[in-house]
Amino acid sequence: MNLRPLNERIAIKQIEPEEKKTDSGIVLPDTAKKEKPQQGEVIAVGKGCADSELETVEVGDIVVFDKFAGTNVKIDDEEIIVLSLEDVLAVIE
Repeated sequence: MNLRPLNERIAIKQIEPEEKKTDSGIVLPDTAKKEKPQQGEVIAVGKGCADSELETVEVGDIVVFDKFAGTNVKIDDEEIIVLSLEDVLAVIE
């Protein structure tokens, strides 16, 4: 996959939450509608991020982003979200 975000944008791949299991290994089904996770791994960073006055992120960082941020695109059968650096709320360390 070759994706290069422009300016102060980043591309992330969402991290799917783990299934809930009991201590004995039984999978607990979710009966409620699943919401998309708000965490993802940064897979590409635009060149404008380095020049930005905002705190920046690097490829491989796990970030928390705004719920309705970004644009979903499908590249090589992968769902990718391209969003502005301003939409990143935190980096998980």
